[in-house]
Parts: sequence; structure tokens; C-alpha cells
Amino acid sequence: MIKYLTIAMIFFSSIDSLAQDSTQKGKLTINGSIDAYYRYNFQNAKDSNRTNNLTSFTNSQNSFELGMASIKADYAIGKVEGVADLGFGRRAEEFSYNDQGTLAAVKQAYISYSPSSKVKFTMGKWFTHVGYEVPDAYSNRNYSMDYMFSYGPFFHTGIKLDVTINSNFGFMIGIADPTDHSTASFSKKSLLGQIHLTTTDSKVNAYLNYIGGKDLSDAMINQLDVVVTGTVSEKFSVGYNGSIKMVKPSGKDQDSWWGSAVYLNYDPVTVFGLTLRGEYFDDEKGVAGLGTSIFDATLSGNIRLSNLTIIPEFRLDAAKDMVFFKNSDTIDPSEKNTGSFIFAVTYHF
Repeated sequence: MIKYLTIAMIFFSSIDSLAQDSTQKGKLTINGSIDAYYRYNFQNAKDSNRTNNLTSFTNSQNSFELGMASIKADYAIGKVEGVADLGFGRRAEEFSYNDQGTLAAVKQAYISYSPSSKVKFTMGKWFTHVGYEVPDAYSNRNYSMDYMFSYGPFFHTGIKLDVTINSNFGFMIGIADPTDHSTASFSKKSLLGQIHLTTTDSKVNAYLNYIGGKDLSDAMINQLDVVVTGTVSEKFSVGYNGSIKMVKPSGKDQDSWWGSAVYLNYDPVTVFGLTLRGEYFDDEKGVAGLGTSIFDATLSGNIRLSNLTIIPEFRLDAAKDMVFFKNSDTIDPSEKNTGSFIFAVTYHF
């Protein structure tokens, strides 16, 4: 804890050096995004609670849905930057699932101070550093989310330090409230960490991510996560994400879930690309609430018309146990496999 307080003291003591020339002008940047989708699950179960969707943001059946409308303002002056990132819609509500009222619309809100080009302090709420996929739909090549994203962290509220040693190595360390909480009075804090390695030509990037601490139920949480991205050619790139989350409830034994996913990206021309995601997610201990292992294969097309992207997507989920419903099921699920089609559009400005 002394180390964490030292980071905070350094951050706030640096305020003395923030005096700016009265003639200096800041830079305001505003951008945003909108996404919408239609999803049809081929089992076509009739009960509204049986959409055969076990991941985030696409829990619907035979319905046109608004994902999220976002607006982000970034104001930088000198060494200081302030960011307010707001989101509205079901995707935003699911993202901030522990928040209520206007706080649920705040995707990110933080202030950063960079005493040099190699050091940056940040305090507030920001997207998690863990995982390959991100909350904003337009930044993902697949529209539906994988299991590791859905049952991992979404965001953190706290303070962190980012350090860039050189063009090949950097790291982050921070302290935050329990994962996915914008407010958590009296709670114990979590330790955040990341190591970033990149090759000289920047074609391969590797991230080792960590979260550790107690949640609001006093369970001990430790998650290790690895992300690797590589550019093979102008038309082909790959991504990998592996993660394990270990949970030890108070007075009980430790259990865990783990997952591994590969992303194959092919862009034969500027206006069209394909991404194939293959993921294996093992939750046989029931830590994430599934109680089984699942493989999902997702093939997504990306039709790019300037800032508009059209995403037709086919997805197959195959579980070890019967966790999916079919049309004729009345009470219990009777299927191990299910397939879905999604037609989505994203636009950013």
C-alpha cells in the first residue's frame, strides 16, 4: 500500500509544475460512434430468456437493436489532458452494469498528467487493459464478443502510471477499486499491471496483463492475461489472447476459468476484410457461472465505406454440456450447439 500511496503523492505533488502561460491554447477533440445490429439465433427458442446468447452486448433474438451511441471529448493543454467519454444504449448499460443513473452513461472519465513524453499519470475511470477486444464496437473486427471479454474486467476506477522506457519496452502499474466499480466505499483495492514489448519494426506487439485484489464479496481475485498481435503482410495479420482468472472466496478453495483465442485477419482490398475468431473457454468449475467448456467460431466480414463498416457475421457455439435451448424446449436446455447470424453496422466520426 505504501507503494500505491507513493504513486499518488508523486501525481499530486506534480501539480505545482502545471502553471501554464496565459496565452497558451488547448486542443479540443470530439469524436463518437454509433452501432446497431440484427441477430437471429437458428434454434429460434420462443422464450425471451432463451436467446442462446452467453456473451455480452448481443442478447436479443430476431430483433433490430441499437448497440450504443457514444460521444467523446478530449481536451489537452500543455502536459494535462482531460477525457469525458459518454455512452447511451443497452451496450453502455451492460458495460456499466454496477452503476445507476447518469453514472451508467460514463464509459470513461479521467485526467492525465505527463511530466515528460515517457511518463504519464492518470486518475479516473478507463477501459481495462486486459484482453484483445474492446467495448467500442467500431474498434473490433468481430461484432459479437468472446467469452474472455464477457467474463473478464470491463473497466477500472483508480490511479495508474504509464512509463515508456524506449520504443521496445514500456509498463503500467496502478491501484483501483474492485473491477467494474465506479464507486466502492470501504472496499479493498486492486493492483493493476502491464508490460508491453514490441519489435523494432512494430510488427509484433506483446502485452502481459495482471489484476489482483479482493472484490466486494471479499473473494481474492487474480487474473493473468496475454495479448500478442502480429502483422504478417499488408493483407494478413494475426492476434492471440490467453487469459486465466483465479477466484478464492473467503473460507473456500480457489477455482478458476481460462480461455484462449486466435484471430486471423485477411484484407484482400481496402474496402473488404474477413476475420475468423476461434476461442476455447473452460469454465467447468462454474467460476463464470457457465459450468461447462465452450468453443466458439466466428466469421465476420468487414465492408468499409469510409467511416461506415457493415459486418455480416456467422457464429457457432459448441459446449461440452447442454446449455443451449431449442425451439421445443419447455424448461431445461437440450442442445450442446447453437448457431447465430448477425448483421451489424458501425459508424465513427
